Amino acid sequence: MQSNAQNPLVIALDQGTTSTRAIAFSTPQLVPQATARRDLPQHFPASGWVEHDAEDLFSHSVAVLREVMAASDAPIAAIGITNQRETTIVWDRRTGRAIHRAIVWQDRRTAAICAELRAAGHEAMVAATTGLLLDPYFSATKIAWILDTIPGARADAEAGHLAFGTVDCWLLWRLTAGRVHATDATNASRTALLDIHTGQWDDDLLALFRIPRAMLPEVRDCAAEFGLTDPDVLGRAIPIRGIAGDQQAATIGQACFAPGMVKSTYGTGCFLLLNTGPIAVASRNRLLTTIAYQLGGQRSYALEGAIFIAGAAVQWLRDGLGLIPSADQAEMLARQADPSQAVILVPAFTGLGAPYWDAEARGAIFGLTRNSGPAELAAATLQSVAFQTRDLIGAMQSDWPDAAPPVLRVDGGMVASDWTMQALADQLAAPVDRPRVLETTALGAAYLAALHSGLCPPPAEFAARWALERRFEPCLDRTGPDALYAKWRDAVKRTLS
Repeated sequence: MQSNAQNPLVIALDQGTTSTRAIAFSTPQLVPQATARRDLPQHFPASGWVEHDAEDLFSHSVAVLREVMAASDAPIAAIGITNQRETTIVWDRRTGRAIHRAIVWQDRRTAAICAELRAAGHEAMVAATTGLLLDPYFSATKIAWILDTIPGARADAEAGHLAFGTVDCWLLWRLTAGRVHATDATNASRTALLDIHTGQWDDDLLALFRIPRAMLPEVRDCAAEFGLTDPDVLGRAIPIRGIAGDQQAATIGQACFAPGMVKSTYGTGCFLLLNTGPIAVASRNRLLTTIAYQLGGQRSYALEGAIFIAGAAVQWLRDGLGLIPSADQAEMLARQADPSQAVILVPAFTGLGAPYWDAEARGAIFGLTRNSGPAELAAATLQSVAFQTRDLIGAMQSDWPDAAPPVLRVDGGMVASDWTMQALADQLAAPVDRPRVLETTALGAAYLAALHSGLCPPPAEFAARWALERRFEPCLDRTGPDALYAKWRDAVKRTLS
């Protein structure tokens, strides 16, 4: 659509696991004006391996950026980038080309490496420095695998010829024609190489994972000058002024700036972040401590729980089992389920994330009877998201007494399902708030770019603009939700490797 506003636009480039999107927002209210989207192919070369073609990441990004630029007649002030985190790309500085496909955050190929490091007693140091665990999820072991697998890669890395980056860093490098090799603090905090307390790359971690420092990008604030796009790429030079990993960008878009505020994003996976302010809370329940955002050189931290499979389980209903023609049909099917049945799905298709962190666990279904059918499977799939979220909230309450959410702010594709959101509120015994603007990840990236461009107000004023679309209140009778959750806990116990 054409923008009638003549106020400057900011464009959010949202590069996700299954799609790449660009959304142009008018300023200062950040109202969407134009959107473009491309599906992103995934590659599965072996069991547990997940890859993207790095050239697809770049070419799709350029395509959607050009499309929204063509659809918008107002001036473009800046671009903000948000991205799937932990996904790892190593490229040759001399050619500008990746030396291997991007290894996606879901990939489990380095599980054995992580197990060896854990057995050698390194996890305590890694957790204390990075806030993370030794798991294939994070970038460090992915980098090491590439260096050890591609002939000549390690020698090239030590000679300074290779560069590493998460997806934001790769896109920034390509959009600026190789002039800028940088990332932001949130993406850096997901590599297992950053000391989150100092905001600097850590020499002990680099030695542990055998990664040359010369490969690493500069770490900047989330709202900063990241360089200009090369005119040959987008047809003009546009400042890039905001970068944040997708879950941190959603936290910003949900205006969770005050300690104690909680947001949960339901996309391919589910990611729940609790703002802990200037305090980096160390988890006793295998949650992650991460940088929520860094503005003006000041870091704010969060406790994070990561669920690997949320919306991906609905895709399994559609593509794997053929029970529904489209993902939005899952709710309609779930509403037809027999409430007397208690079918439980543990969607550990790629292992279990927080608070279990069991890479070897696999999915299972419990409670099937002769009367169980597609409706009961759909209900179990949607309810699994609520159960996993309750796991995370319980762990956070144990780690930080202030973590009990007075309300949970939600976003992502799955939150369009009223049935799922009500099940979530019932399980949490807390209200669930769905915002008027559901594109909170893109909104967060746009806000960072607009903030650094002087086109949007500071966080407190931005937070006052947050608008509610619907609140889901929990049921008062705890008998049903608690009984179902007990069955979930038993099912998970049986599934763990």
